[in-house]
Order: sequence, then structure tokens, then C-alpha cells
Amino acid sequence: MSPVVETVASKKVLLAAPRGYCAGVDRAVVTVTKALDLYGAPVYVRKQIVHNIHVVQTLEARGAIFVDETDEVPEGQTVIFSAHGVSPAVHEQAAARSLKTIDATCPLVTKVHHEVRRFASEDYQILLIGHEGHEEVEGTAGEAPDSVLLIDGLADVEKVVVKDESKLIWLSQTTLSVDETLEAVAILRQRFPEIQDPPSDDICYATQNRQEAIKQIAPQADLVIVVGSTNSSNSVRLVEVAKEYGAKQAYLIDYAEEADDDWLNGVETIGVTSGASVPEILVRDLLAWLAERGFGSVEEVTATQESLLFALPPELRKDLKTAGK
Repeated sequence: MSPVVETVASKKVLLAAPRGYCAGVDRAVVTVTKALDLYGAPVYVRKQIVHNIHVVQTLEARGAIFVDETDEVPEGQTVIFSAHGVSPAVHEQAAARSLKTIDATCPLVTKVHHEVRRFASEDYQILLIGHEGHEEVEGTAGEAPDSVLLIDGLADVEKVVVKDESKLIWLSQTTLSVDETLEAVAILRQRFPEIQDPPSDDICYATQNRQEAIKQIAPQADLVIVVGSTNSSNSVRLVEVAKEYGAKQAYLIDYAEEADDDWLNGVETIGVTSGASVPEILVRDLLAWLAERGFGSVEEVTATQESLLFALPPELRKDLKTAGK
């Protein structure tokens, strides 16, 4: 066998599983799709329904109109709230404009909203670990703005000042790095030994599972390519985790054509995964691009199986039932 053939034969792709759509994203995308089918275009959506440019552009082509704030929606129209959740103030703004609302907030984000309301009502100060400016954080903190302090990074952990160490709890954004969050919590616990943990994990199952899969792949990978958008927190975290766990290089791309042939120099093993808001077709496009360059051998690395599904928002289910759909 010639050396060239040996080199080609040794090239392989390790494909992470699970990857791509989580239950909350699937629910949100189907919500917009079915709303367009039921009500007709346009259907307004506050913020990107999920943080993926391909999904947003596909829904725009069908008649979805994405707006930054509810005051951009004509009075009396239908508006869908994104999977990342909104604060009570946004619900009030929608009601003031007589908007029909469909709340596509991921149920796992809603769970954290409930925790904020509960602990704020019990007079706890809440340290919310998350990224400043992220829509999920804005919505969650907006449940009790006077009770929530945002912790964005280890620098905030070191300098945060609290009112009463005996009435303190930490909660988190659902799409963070598990390892980084645990590191932050360990420091918080050193500073505030009485701080309480959330009643259950706030970082969602899908974020944890996708990180676990790439942790298994990264030590074997010369290169990891994550399919996802730059404003997708969980996708960005996957790149970081890949590097932390041994990948020699790791990149984030929206589309296969953004991949660079130069990345493949000297590479034999490539890890591939995708963020929780990425449709599988974009991963397939990347695998085809890699196959054209000699990486046709694909081995799936499965960290765990996922089977969770969420029901559509009740407002939409009711209208679908009335319409006999």
C-alpha cells in the first residue's frame, strides 16, 4: 500500500452525539412554523427565536418578522417570545399593545424563572451566574431585578458584595460551561460558606450532554469544528471545552463554506459537533465538505441518548385544536 493511501485511510471524523437541536429549540422552531401555517404571514417574533442564523433566515423566508422589542409589533398582532425567555416587563408591554402572545420560552429556562421568583419572595439575594447582555439572563434577572446580582466571570466572583450571607443562593444561565460554573461556585462557597445551591441543575441537560460528548472526542482530535452561530452561548462553550480538553485547534462556523482548507494541514482526526440550535443539515454539509478532502470515514461517539420532548405552548395548542389541526 502506498504512503498516500495510508495517509488517506488514517483520516477520520469523530462525530459527537448528541449534537444539534435540543428539545427546547425544536419546540421553539416548530412553534413559529405552526404559527405561520395557522395564522399566515406575518408572524412577529421578539428577538431571534433561537441563536442560529440559518434557522432565522429560513423562518424569515416563510414570513416571520424578527423584532428587537415588542413596541415594533403593530397593535393587535401575534408575537412569539423566543426560547430564551422574557421578563415580566415584556409581558406587560405586550399586554399594553393588545398583542396576542405565544410564549416559546424553553421550559428549562422557565424553571429558573420560577426559582428566581420563589427565592426573591423568601428574601434571598440571588447570585445569577451568566453572561451580561444575553437574552436569557436579561429575562431571568427581570423576574426580580432588586434581588439578583449578575456574576459574569471569575472576576465578578472575587469582588461581589452581598447583603446577608445567610440568605444567599446561586442560580445560573442554562447554557454555561459546566466546568467553569463549578469553578465559580467553588470560589463563591469559599467566600460565602452558607450559600445555597439551586434546587436542581440549572445548566440544561442538552448543554451538559453536548459538552460531555466533545470532552470524549477532544483528546483524540487534531482539529474540532463546531457548527453554530457566534451569538449562541452553548456553541461558543463547545469550542472552549474542546480546547480545554486537548483539541489542538477548534473553530466555530455557521456554514461548511466557512471552513478553511488550511485548518486541515497535518490533521488526521477531526472532531465535529454542533450547538443546540443547529439543524442537522448544516452538520451534513460540513461532513460532505470534509469527505471531499479525504475525511470520508465518520465514527459517531455517543456520550448519552436523548429522548426528551416538550409540548407546544398552550396558547398555540388551543388555537390548533380550535382549527382542527
